[in-house]
Amino acid sequence: MPEAKVTSKGQVTIPKEVREKLQVDAGDRVQFLIRKDGVVELHPQSIALEDLYGLIEYTGEPVTVDEMNRGIASAVSEAYAKSLGK
Repeated sequence: MPEAKVTSKGQVTIPKEVREKLQVDAGDRVQFLIRKDGVVELHPQSIALEDLYGLIEYTGEPVTVDEMNRGIASAVSEAYAKSLGK
């Protein structure tokens, strides 16, 4: 199991094996989740845009940016009206 030493400034170097597994590099951000059972989880917060490719499959007809913007505006308007109870 990889381990690291805490410096006098509270800093820890993430072992290479862990960095590779999490796919984090210098400058990437990580988040610490402290669970109720005392276990601390480390989650990478940086994702490369190319890693998102293909995440959502769209099988409909292609639309323009203007059509997307109108759809977004309509959804926001409907959500706002719903929040007001209309």
